[in-house]
Amino acid sequence: MRKVTLKSTIQYSLLILTGLSPLCSDGYGQGNPADKETSPRIVNIINFIRLLEPRDRRITEDVLYQTVVKQIELMNKYNLGGTFLLQYDALIDPRYQQLLKSLPRDSFEIGAWWEIPQPMAEKAGLKWRGRYPWDWHANIGFTTGYTPAEREKLADVYMKDFKDIFGYYPKSVASWFIDAHTLSYLYRKYQIVASANCKDQYGTDGYTLWGGYWNQAYYPSKINSYMPAQHAENQIPVPVFRMLGSDPVRQYDSGLGTNGQGVITLEPVYRHAGGDSAWVNWYFREFVKGECLEFAYVQAGQENSFTWDAMKKGLEIQIPLITSLRDQKMIRVETLAESGNWFRENYKVTPATSVTINEDIGETNLKSVWFNSRFYRINFLWENSTLRIRDIHIFNEKFPSVYETEPTTSNECRFFTLPFVDGFLWSTPQQLAGMRLKIMDDGKETALTGGVPVITGPSSGTLHIEWPLKSIEGSLLIDMTEREIKMAMKSEKAADWFLELTAADKKELPYRKISRSRIDCNFEGFYYSVKASGGIFTSSESGPGFKARPKNNKVIFKFSE
Repeated sequence: MRKVTLKSTIQYSLLILTGLSPLCSDGYGQGNPADKETSPRIVNIINFIRLLEPRDRRITEDVLYQTVVKQIELMNKYNLGGTFLLQYDALIDPRYQQLLKSLPRDSFEIGAWWEIPQPMAEKAGLKWRGRYPWDWHANIGFTTGYTPAEREKLADVYMKDFKDIFGYYPKSVASWFIDAHTLSYLYRKYQIVASANCKDQYGTDGYTLWGGYWNQAYYPSKINSYMPAQHAENQIPVPVFRMLGSDPVRQYDSGLGTNGQGVITLEPVYRHAGGDSAWVNWYFREFVKGECLEFAYVQAGQENSFTWDAMKKGLEIQIPLITSLRDQKMIRVETLAESGNWFRENYKVTPATSVTINEDIGETNLKSVWFNSRFYRINFLWENSTLRIRDIHIFNEKFPSVYETEPTTSNECRFFTLPFVDGFLWSTPQQLAGMRLKIMDDGKETALTGGVPVITGPSSGTLHIEWPLKSIEGSLLIDMTEREIKMAMKSEKAADWFLELTAADKKELPYRKISRSRIDCNFEGFYYSVKASGGIFTSSESGPGFKARPKNNKVIFKFSE
């Protein structure tokens, strides 16, 4: 992470606290009041609670309890409500019961953190297989390690005891990952209204969630909790919010060339991200400024396992800033259940949303846009005046999770969607995979360069990008809707332009057949395709990959059959 000076920190703070509109109509904070209700910026402060931490002897049960006490004190100081999620062993502990029962229900929510500790398993009549009373491995500490029938027994144990203690069933149940069978059961029997899962990451802590709806929230498929559904009849009607507040520029490439990713998120314990005032101010500056389409979302807060000493500095940077933005009506601070109810009232299926970074932190010229719909996601990265489409993943509700019918025996988890462009897994530090815009010039292929892209949301569900070009006189126009992407060149002179997907040598790509109008793919035995309703596909001559050439000056990728 780039080192940022005190001067730049102050500049970012002033920009946030004085000059920004709370609206997201034009991507640059210059909206009108009518946009406020239709495009809110939502912040959930979610702290989840474990009773014990077997990975470090110094982190005693009392240290974990006092961490929660300090979190509550800080939130009360700034009159901020939020959500506390209890792992079962903390749920049945009298100290946490007394502490959380004292919180006002009109501003604080108590819900469930869905990791499986020993007392929960044993009360459900299951043999405990863990190394410790709480074991974080995917086959022990999560419902993925249990049969569907056992998952229901675990849910019944938790819900009964929660109701006996608090007098009602929790409305929110979240975890790093929850299988679809459990999520559906919790909805049908206990009427939960919201869930949350981990950010996209590859290999971090043994948990891989890769290619999903990148931020905000989505309705999952009934047979795959990580896969957005395309139709209401095939979805679990519980919105799953993406946690942790990933850096939209740097998180994706973090750890490239290693076995796992680093963490560049809003979590306050990370000193180069959520624990750094410059990064935090930059993050919220772009959060309230960038084009978001329907709504923007971020989860703040931290699990108590990290302890108060580690998170204190970051939270004392974030909480006053969140308070100021709330007081200026730039953001809404809600509980997870409130956000879940709002989402369900406004969206019958998963909406199209976006995350936009117009200005990077420090002195870089990086810019990034994430677009998500119920059919696909795409990421654009501008660097050194060039454009790289880093990522396109396709969503298909018929793609089952391997965990839906059988428990895993692995200590790791793996959730995927369907890759079409993968700039992380198909790259090496020396060869960055992606789709690039090129032109034929005197018989040579040349990457097109350009200026500052303008990102707008001209209508619901549509994101428009106009990128002024330097290499030729004109602009590249990109329009994304929930089912397709259209690209066209606006220029007075004809240009022989095209897009080319390239990947690092020896990487296995999913393309099985490249024809003029479609590319057929196979990923983990599942067949899918992408159509060119405008343009022509050809194989790349320079290595694995393909080219997309325009037809009538347009390239149109269609992501729904």
